[in-house]
Amino acid sequence: MKTKSVYVCSECGANFPKWMGKCTTCNSWNTIEEELVAAPSNNSKIGALSTPSSSSSPKAIKDIDATDEARVKTGMSELDRVLGGGLVCGSLVLVGGDPGIGKSTLLLQICETLGKTKNVLYVSGEESPRQIKLRADRLGVTTENLKIYSETNMNFITDCVFKEKPDILIVDSVQTMYNPEIQSAPGSTSQIKDITTVLMKIAKENSISVFLVGHVTKEGALAGPKILEHMVDSVLYFEGDRHQSFRILRAVKNRFGSTNEIGVFEMKSHGLMEVPNPSMAMLSGRPENVPGTCIICTMEGTRPVLAEVQALVSPTTFGNPRRMASGPDVGRFIMLMAVLEKRGGIRASAYDAYANVVGGLKVSEPAADLGLVLALASSFTGKSIDSSTVAIGEVGLTGEIRACSFLESRIAECEKLGFKRCIIPSVNVKNLRKFENIELCPVSNIQEALASQLDKNSK
Repeated sequence: MKTKSVYVCSECGANFPKWMGKCTTCNSWNTIEEELVAAPSNNSKIGALSTPSSSSSPKAIKDIDATDEARVKTGMSELDRVLGGGLVCGSLVLVGGDPGIGKSTLLLQICETLGKTKNVLYVSGEESPRQIKLRADRLGVTTENLKIYSETNMNFITDCVFKEKPDILIVDSVQTMYNPEIQSAPGSTSQIKDITTVLMKIAKENSISVFLVGHVTKEGALAGPKILEHMVDSVLYFEGDRHQSFRILRAVKNRFGSTNEIGVFEMKSHGLMEVPNPSMAMLSGRPENVPGTCIICTMEGTRPVLAEVQALVSPTTFGNPRRMASGPDVGRFIMLMAVLEKRGGIRASAYDAYANVVGGLKVSEPAADLGLVLALASSFTGKSIDSSTVAIGEVGLTGEIRACSFLESRIAECEKLGFKRCIIPSVNVKNLRKFENIELCPVSNIQEALASQLDKNSK
């Protein structure tokens, strides 16, 4: 069989005739790798799958029936929320995350519910059937409609799928699968593109819902070419530290629903358990009347989530003060430090500053700015913020507090959880309904916010 060398960018999948230091397609450095590629034979599975099907002819848009989008409940409402209401038949879902975060555990757990009405085929390239059986016994998965197949050769997997005709296919993981017709190692750019293409055709032409497990790199991105994320219908990321109990499932791409929803789980000895009220979980065990902590309310899709943001400002022992953040965006954290010094009179430029959101939650929306600013000022001055107070608002470069969206939903969540005071942007007050059990404190800039909290608590 004739083979040739090609140079492929591991970031975008572009091909080049020779090695170069920089990819001219995506402008990434040191991402071009050499791969051996052979022309596929005539009897390969890919050729068989590439034959035109009855659904390949074009149809008029008025003749396409899309009134009933079939969705299957997975048995986990948190996962259904992230997927947009359930698993769509014929969809291709990619689940990524750090090793040990719970990807395989989650997919094996949902097999118990899916197996009541559907046939499920679990293909593993990393574990033996006995290992999966032991984990299934620990998780309480006993359905008779679940079949385990340990294989990495894509030709054998395709034969098994056509023979078993499952309704749900789980592939763990895509980086371990390979096509023997391609002379490159499993996990390479060519192999991942080919395997995903075959699975996509299987899903679309046979209405089989496919879950793909994907590994991630040291930077937290999915391993393999970026085109992998473009080919699938949904991309779900598991966030959180595997040494902590809470896990957050977030959709970064979803053709059948919103990409703003999150699902919160807690890892226990018998598997992942849903957390229906993430705010209570995030706030459990928080200290009261301690400087450097403040409660924020962030929107994750349609769900308001309360979390505790902590800050620590201390004298530096280095030539340049350190700035570190776990949860908030580091760039925005540094910007807020500059605004706090220039507009708020807090001279913290010569101090180390650290920020953390308890529970491993990643906070990216600007409405968390005010709570982070108050936590930093509280740590610097040593004056605590009232534990029954929540801060909501975006901070601008001139120190103003700007309006934020879904404010009524945020305040209602704070009121439901028993908080007594809520600091909000003054520009939002005129459009708000009245709340009986929570005091609203409108502020227009960070000076007013600092005065309403730190000066009040210093008396």
